[in-house]
Amino acid sequence: MGVAHVPEGGGAIVELTVEENLRLGGLWRADRADRAAALNEIYDLFPALRQRRTQAASSLSGGERQMLAIGRALMARPRVLLLDEPSLGLAPRITRQLMGLIQELRAETGLTVLLVEQNATSALSIADHGFVLSQGAVALSDAADRLLSDDQVRHAYLGF
Repeated sequence: MGVAHVPEGGGAIVELTVEENLRLGGLWRADRADRAAALNEIYDLFPALRQRRTQAASSLSGGERQMLAIGRALMARPRVLLLDEPSLGLAPRITRQLMGLIQELRAETGLTVLLVEQNATSALSIADHGFVLSQGAVALSDAADRLLSDDQVRHAYLGF
């Protein structure tokens, strides 16, 4: 249907190798050459995964597991990518790299990304539009840059 989901915590299958995890993402593709091309694209996007392709996912760092989960979702070549808390448990430097990658993917491929993220500053810095939830309901909805620049919004909802 053109939608891929990366669950909270990444969801890498730790008993499988990096390459086995990635191949799972492209299983529905009948064309083997297309699957091989997609795999190479993911390795180009995440060179660390290429270096670790034969290692068990259990041996990866948190950032590498998140790359793996995103790579597996991208193997399906989705039009829409759903990301649930991709920065969960990651170091700030890795979070910045990840957000930069998401922004790059959007710009280069036209991929639509629905990002659910508690790190509001990081998420809004790469978003076009933002929704602020309060107790499960939409409290605010506006252009991301306006949400970030509004002092009242920042203090009341974004924690800074």
